[in-house]
Amino acid sequence: MLSQKNNRLYLENVSLEKLAGEYGTPLFVYSKNTILGNFNSFLKPFAPGKELICYALKANSNYSILKTLSGAGAGVDITSGGELYRAMRAGFKPSKTVYAGIGKTYEEIEYALKNNILMFNVESLEEIEAVNKAAGRLGRKAPVAFRVNPHIDPHTHHYITTGTAGVKFGIPFAEALDAYKTASKLKNIEIVGIHSHIGSQITSTKPFKMAAQRISGIVKKLAGAGIHLKYVDLGGGLGITYSNEKPPTPYELKKSVVPIFKGLDVSFIFEPGRSIIGNAGVLLAGVIYRKKAGGKNFLVVDTGMNDLLRPTLYEAFHDIVPAAGASRPRVKLDVVGPICETGDFLGKNRMIPWLNQGECLAVKCAGAYGYAMSSQYNSRARAAEVMVDGNKYSLIRRRETYKDLVALEK
Repeated sequence: MLSQKNNRLYLENVSLEKLAGEYGTPLFVYSKNTILGNFNSFLKPFAPGKELICYALKANSNYSILKTLSGAGAGVDITSGGELYRAMRAGFKPSKTVYAGIGKTYEEIEYALKNNILMFNVESLEEIEAVNKAAGRLGRKAPVAFRVNPHIDPHTHHYITTGTAGVKFGIPFAEALDAYKTASKLKNIEIVGIHSHIGSQITSTKPFKMAAQRISGIVKKLAGAGIHLKYVDLGGGLGITYSNEKPPTPYELKKSVVPIFKGLDVSFIFEPGRSIIGNAGVLLAGVIYRKKAGGKNFLVVDTGMNDLLRPTLYEAFHDIVPAAGASRPRVKLDVVGPICETGDFLGKNRMIPWLNQGECLAVKCAGAYGYAMSSQYNSRARAAEVMVDGNKYSLIRRRETYKDLVALEK
């Protein structure tokens, strides 16, 4: 919900330049109504009771964002005990909580069992043994699904490809049936589903469809062996538009995968993260210096790879625009941060006005994997976060101080 008014950039009805002036930079700013609109676009084409939309909490775990989504009826996809704590604190229902991740500790498994979550997405035979042991100690049965690796290449960045052969995730496709048969003999395990997640920032329905075809084949074979599943969790990974991508809509995703399971009495789970929060957030960066070196122009900003790691980690593209004065002549330049690493940049070879010191840039689509992946590298205090709702706004996380940097140290 970004718009230009009087040569200034607005999120909903609030000037980003104003927010930068009030709260300083770097600053993450989120649109509440975009978050809700994105979630409702997922909710609308899916049938209540038969399909559950679980927000992938790892994309952005701020309490106010989680509270917004839990209040809208979302379920939640978690990957750690800490994420379970955040989810329960924000009001997500245990009956709408699925727990993924290849390295769940015994303590985390017990914590989830005590909270009566909907389902563990289990990724190895040793993990199913640990879940069985924990459930037995607590005198209950643990609801589980195996995460099955369908060996599908989604043609996204290799760091966020999770469904091909040779990755650390899931049970290999060829071993899935034997894994289910082994689990069916464990007395503290209730087999309830199957899980597949092939990657992130996927911009075509084809990989989803191919994965669904493989998963449906396993579901049918399991039914033939007397193992009937309640849930088919098809994961997340639906992409957003960072540059010129044209990702499918949630409706197109449903249309491509759900009919494949026709005749099977199952409920579906989807785990969108980026597609809920990604385009709902911007990161504001203040210009510190302008520099010319080696035939290149640089805008040195107060926002670096510790605030937004994606460009450094994935060479990811985020559109960068001025918060004000976008109509000025543009020059080719690199937007770089203050971190002592050559890889510290927000964008290279961009056509952007040669802003003055103290002016502000907006990095688009920074809602997902922005603050969630930020750090205190170079002993930099982490950014503040603000939520905008129409013409109102509020601080939802204060900026860290130097004292915060050492608060846990002895």
